[in-house]
Amino acid sequence: MKEREDDNQTHITGFQLLGFGNPPELQILLSLMFLVIYIITIVWNILIVALHLHTPMYYFLGNLSCLETCYASTIMPRMLAGFLTGDKTISVNSCITQFYFFAVFVATECYLLSMMSYDRYLAICKPLHYTALMNGRICLQLTAVSWISGFLVTTIVTYLLSQLHFCGPNEIDHFLCDFTPMVKLSCSDTSLITLVTFVLSSIDTVPTFLLTLTSYICIISTILKIPSSSGRKKAFSTCSSHLIVVTVFYGTLIIVYVLPDTDKLRDLNKMFSLFYTVLTPMINPLIYSLRNKEVKGALIKLCLKC
Repeated sequence: MKEREDDNQTHITGFQLLGFGNPPELQILLSLMFLVIYIITIVWNILIVALHLHTPMYYFLGNLSCLETCYASTIMPRMLAGFLTGDKTISVNSCITQFYFFAVFVATECYLLSMMSYDRYLAICKPLHYTALMNGRICLQLTAVSWISGFLVTTIVTYLLSQLHFCGPNEIDHFLCDFTPMVKLSCSDTSLITLVTFVLSSIDTVPTFLLTLTSYICIISTILKIPSSSGRKKAFSTCSSHLIVVTVFYGTLIIVYVLPDTDKLRDLNKMFSLFYTVLTPMINPLIYSLRNKEVKGALIKLCLKC
């Protein structure tokens, strides 16, 4: 590992991503498994983006699929390279860059999922006003706010992270460059970046989570008031796919970032991180397409056309 001298202190210039240990006898199996997952993720999400369903919900869904294509491409190629070559090293700058894009997409997904929850709330609870309250211009504005907010918050945190010095050790017990493992390896004063990150992440995630939660409380309350069972089933089917995606996304995020970072829970956190960073981008399009007749029909027509 290369090192450089600065003010009589040795600074490391790279990290070792330990991943899952990568036992030699499993490297080929793991690389094949993750390669298949990556290909399925890219193909499914591109198919969703290619659909031309002119409704607000599918406008948001197309943005979510585009985001998750980028999301998977931020993490998976580096993982595959590590499995195939056995090289676990990554430079500090590359690690910070990976964290930047990874964090941008996580923050943006929080906003997009909350916007989609609000869209479902309007469709079920305010059906007469839906067209006026959720038109093309508003969809574009909400989507722009989601992406800009994700980039803005992450840029501030990443700038502060780039000012830190790392003196060793250089091992990150994870398969990606996340915030907490990197900050723990820093030999600089991390009190400012820890405080700023806590404040910004709270501003970024808590309101979006509360908006999503409030939307679904209102949705479920409205559905329960529908007199006929067929009406309740039809209303619930319009939001069931999104509810599943939201539950999986926030459930794994809470487990990974709220549970204490102890040696006993580190492997568990790593597995849940794998779930929301690798598996969720693959299964989200499947959930939306298999549980929605309109998406399923459009996918069939697109495949037949191709």
